[in-house]
Amino acid sequence: MDHLEIIADDYSTRRVPPSARRSWFGIAVQRFGQVSDLSQFLLGAMLGFGMTFWNAFWALTLGAIVFEALAILTGIIGAREGLNTSLLARWSGFGRIGSALLAAAISISLIGWFGIQTGISAIGLHQLMPALSTPAWAIIFGFVITLIVVRGFGSMQWVANVTVPLFLVLVGWAVVSELSQHSLTRLMQQAPPGPEISLLSGATVVAGSFIVGSVIAPDMTRYNRSVSDVVKQTLIGITLGEYAIGMVGVLLAHAVKSNDITAIIFTSVGWVGVLVIVLGTTKINDWNLYSSSLGFVNIADLLFGIRLHRGLVTVAVGTVGTMLAAAGFLDRFVDFLTILSVAFPPVAGIMIAEYFVVKRWRPALENSRSKSALPEETPDWVPATLVIWLGSALIGYHVTIGMPALNSVAIAFVLYLLAGRLGLLVSIGATCAPDDLVETNR
Repeated sequence: MDHLEIIADDYSTRRVPPSARRSWFGIAVQRFGQVSDLSQFLLGAMLGFGMTFWNAFWALTLGAIVFEALAILTGIIGAREGLNTSLLARWSGFGRIGSALLAAAISISLIGWFGIQTGISAIGLHQLMPALSTPAWAIIFGFVITLIVVRGFGSMQWVANVTVPLFLVLVGWAVVSELSQHSLTRLMQQAPPGPEISLLSGATVVAGSFIVGSVIAPDMTRYNRSVSDVVKQTLIGITLGEYAIGMVGVLLAHAVKSNDITAIIFTSVGWVGVLVIVLGTTKINDWNLYSSSLGFVNIADLLFGIRLHRGLVTVAVGTVGTMLAAAGFLDRFVDFLTILSVAFPPVAGIMIAEYFVVKRWRPALENSRSKSALPEETPDWVPATLVIWLGSALIGYHVTIGMPALNSVAIAFVLYLLAGRLGLLVSIGATCAPDDLVETNR
């Protein structure tokens, strides 16, 4: 395969070889941009509206610990193996069929959020430049993001390097403009302006909001050079994103006694608020589309044996998401996407249990890693894993005691360990990989 073609395809069905790995700091910038978007402001405002400053701080801390621990562990797997989440799942307990189901869940969820974020930006752009309608701006914004993602990881890195600093400058301006009119000491001491939220409920919301990020962490960390790089980029990117943006949202909610951050930003800095919104959605939306396209590429490979080019899939998926956003159709899918998100926490528990403890299929990964190739055989499906996945997701959804996201992760982890100990992790059928995928990637 031509080298330029591989770069454009971003190793969607292959390992990322050592020669293509990147500096941890650049990836940390992308990680920061992924978690420090407008939704983090909204999360902080929601916490601040119903919690004291310090309770909100501890809620963010507890949620961040859960998120960072899972993101580091799954990220280490991605860095060691050089595989994206959808591809890695084949040898992380899910098998060919299970990983196809996972890829479908990830892809549908992320393309839905891509459309929703595109719609948010379109509304802001229409307010700034009403000559074009909101649907027209949705098409333009969606097209620009799709073009960025088509060009691959390197293009997304360049965009992050520009948008993250600019986003922080503009956000800083908006925040200073509003908070300079208030006493920070008083804001940190006053009672929440809205209905009270418990510490556990707040931490649950924080952890649940970003749990998908820990599952798709390998999509990003497969470009890391070492385990220590994964730890550094995750701690720096997530911690700064959580606290720098989340706690500012808390203070703003206390200052204006509202959780409508979008309105606050417009009020504070006028039209510059539109740029804040657009930059904030750009930094997360390219990753929504990128991981979604990786999932669809792997679905085609797994179910139909067709290897599609990631760039072409990105164009198709981006077009669908953009058109749905322009039609205003995706607002009806928010509840569906929220329900779908309960499927993700157990995935992290299963992957971590398989790779670090049970190791049923890890030898196959290790034996092929030295050649930067894929294992020669892929398990077709593992019934025990699918039962554990479904059962843990249902428990996480229906049992509200404690932190549901953490509950489902822990239950999936323990059940997978038991299944491994009892010899229940048996694959039904196996598929041989194509010759060109079990040979060394050059």
